[in-house]
Amino acid sequence: MADFAYSPVTPEVVEELRALLSPGQVTTDEEKRAAYSRDEVASCAWDRPYLAEVLVFPERTAQVSAVLRFADERRISVTPRGAGTGLSGGAVPVFGGIVLSLERMNAILEVDVDNLCITVEPGVVTSEITRAAAAAGLLYAGDPCSGDASFIGGNIAENAGGNKVIKYGSTGASVLGLEVVLADGSVTWFGGKQRKDVTGYDFVRLLVGSEGTLGVVTKAILKLVPLPERVVDLLVPFPDAASAVAVVPRIMREGGILPSSVEFMDALSVQLAERFLNRPVPHSDRAGAYLLIQIEGNDRDALADDYERIGRFCLEHGALEVFVADNRTMRDRLWKVRKNLTEAAWAFFPPEYADEDIVVPTSAIPEFLDRLGEICARHGTVSQTMGHVGDGNLHATIFFSGGTPPDWKQRLAALQRELYPIVKALGGTLTGEHGVGLKRREDVSLFLDEAQMALIRRVKLAFDPNNILNPGKIVPWTSPP
Repeated sequence: MADFAYSPVTPEVVEELRALLSPGQVTTDEEKRAAYSRDEVASCAWDRPYLAEVLVFPERTAQVSAVLRFADERRISVTPRGAGTGLSGGAVPVFGGIVLSLERMNAILEVDVDNLCITVEPGVVTSEITRAAAAAGLLYAGDPCSGDASFIGGNIAENAGGNKVIKYGSTGASVLGLEVVLADGSVTWFGGKQRKDVTGYDFVRLLVGSEGTLGVVTKAILKLVPLPERVVDLLVPFPDAASAVAVVPRIMREGGILPSSVEFMDALSVQLAERFLNRPVPHSDRAGAYLLIQIEGNDRDALADDYERIGRFCLEHGALEVFVADNRTMRDRLWKVRKNLTEAAWAFFPPEYADEDIVVPTSAIPEFLDRLGEICARHGTVSQTMGHVGDGNLHATIFFSGGTPPDWKQRLAALQRELYPIVKALGGTLTGEHGVGLKRREDVSLFLDEAQMALIRRVKLAFDPNNILNPGKIVPWTSPP
């Protein structure tokens, strides 16, 4: 990738930023800069250290606008940052420059029950939106597993999927409108509270998932839906992954039931979670895979009929048992296992690993898992695999089984060179919700042809002619813009 000509952050630049904001909103403290120059990707994964030169903490849209206008005029790179829970290096400042943290823009501005929407700033924690909606008798359907920590701005930037995609869609399906600051400091609104709009291009859909490369979201209007009165979760262990996956389309096709969640967990994932949480999971000594199925409704009897039908389909396909959680305490216990799978793996394995976010058609999941197992065996690795089986999005974390070898980066790269063509051949793609970021940038060309990558570059430069916003992400640049 060619280097771009960005201006350094000099002491004079820092003082000008302090004048634009306030002294308490700008820092060059080295320890803080290090903490804000990474996300959840282990630092050892990068080819070199990446460090912001200065951090800024705007508190309102006008301040974001002032910082971007200033940076654009001086050709200083700007990396927007949310909570830092990302898994693609999206918040890593490839060219140093300014890291723009949105953590202080954390207000829920309006819950509009008449128009079924909520307006928030980007630094609001996702679970706080869920609680605010529930207090009004409504549901915000965005539900990433990181919801207790991630910011809504980061969810929008990555188009986070999460657990309820099968019924409600990814984050983007809930985004109605966005206030956005463009690279030159211009402030504009895309979309709004209306549900239909074909006045011009659909920039809302374009901004969602753009990884902070096209603009900085400073307000978001999110769709709300009626809050279901009743929720039931089923934990279903199966002897193997193939039988677990096979039942999923039957639930919808033959049962006529659309679950809100269908989550997959392999045996290693559950065993690690047992150790991490010090909590037993039924049949962990003999189950090869688990499904965690959630259904919602307002009628107690109809919901009971639905989960009994799902249970029958599962048992007919070889399920070892069906565990029903029909109260909040039991459901929270089940979801705590699912939401701690990644942390459990990090706790028991060294940080030298590959964290994959692939998507394949649901019917191709068993073949993908078989091929993944074969590749891991050849490379001396093991895979912890879980994910959103209802939409084919699997998170596979690949670790070395016998200690980390000195050439671990090269060996993981070789493993990925075998794995990604298989994903593509199965009709899949590189990332479903974690994003390309810096981590997957060099592999994106296997899934996007040059015409598409050239179009991405042109769109990027149409929004950001000086290429200051989160440069170095999504696609490689063969020459300076």
